[in-house]
Amino acid sequence: MPFDWMKRREFVTLLGSAVAWPLAARAQQPAMPVTGSAEAGSSGFDPRITPARHDLAAKHLAGVVEAQRFVEGKAYEIGASQAPVRNAPSHEAELLTEALKGERVTIYDISEQGWAWGQLAGDGYVGFVPASALSASGPAPTHKVTALRTFVFPGPSIKLPPMETLSFGCQLVIARMDGPFAITASGGHVPILHLAPMETMETDLVAVAERFLGTPYLWGGKTSLGIDCSGLLQLALAACGIPCPRDTDMQEQALGSALARPHELEQLRRGDLVFWKGHVAIVRDASTLVHANASRHMAVAVEATAPAIARIRAAGSEVTSVRRLPPPS
Repeated sequence: MPFDWMKRREFVTLLGSAVAWPLAARAQQPAMPVTGSAEAGSSGFDPRITPARHDLAAKHLAGVVEAQRFVEGKAYEIGASQAPVRNAPSHEAELLTEALKGERVTIYDISEQGWAWGQLAGDGYVGFVPASALSASGPAPTHKVTALRTFVFPGPSIKLPPMETLSFGCQLVIARMDGPFAITASGGHVPILHLAPMETMETDLVAVAERFLGTPYLWGGKTSLGIDCSGLLQLALAACGIPCPRDTDMQEQALGSALARPHELEQLRRGDLVFWKGHVAIVRDASTLVHANASRHMAVAVEATAPAIARIRAAGSEVTSVRRLPPPS
């Protein structure tokens, strides 16, 4: 299978904001023209994270990019279990990423066709989400989902038909506890065992990534129903309290420090990040790594490091860097 299947975010067709990851993101521009965004691209801002289109841009970008009008954004949160973030206002458009329940988003435009255009607060990504997935911005979340998936029940019984299915990383406002259930502000009942307070942090990003083993590969995906390589890394690091941009080129520039001799495999240790152009894998131990890939497994899988590097090299891509994260503080 061509290595192109592995290349996460080589070409992006949206504008984004230079607020998040400004140094890392601006250093590498998309290799492909961005639809309706020549003004932002030519200004030096990364078009994936700059909320600007030829007809509309965020007010704080007035005088920085060209647009027909500039507007103040309005704060919302993702009310649906998960929401697709697409590169155009269409259900058939490319999936750029996914927003999870409880994530904050600034919306600049809502069309009559039911599409909202805005920017995610967490990683700065810009795109179109279904307006039906939005809710008014409420109190800060108190808990997060730590199971791969869980259910929200309408009452205190697992025999009741679930109201909703939530994915790892979804954020909730919990009003109180009742036996084995946490009660959300809207009255939903979630198993306490599947939640943790927002301040609870994982300590091993590899262990988090390993929970997703077998999850199908999905370009732009960020859940256990489908995930891509950079989404897997972003979720694993977020669970450990480490901010992480969305795309592999941003991640390669923003995370950790590069090892001087990336091709010496004997130096690899658990938690190191191996980057190719458009792909990332997480070192699991001295001889294996874990990654979401579509070139061989079409899933999150553990693979022997040396054969994986050789396989990808044969498909036309070399390791570009190995990066090591600082030890936990």
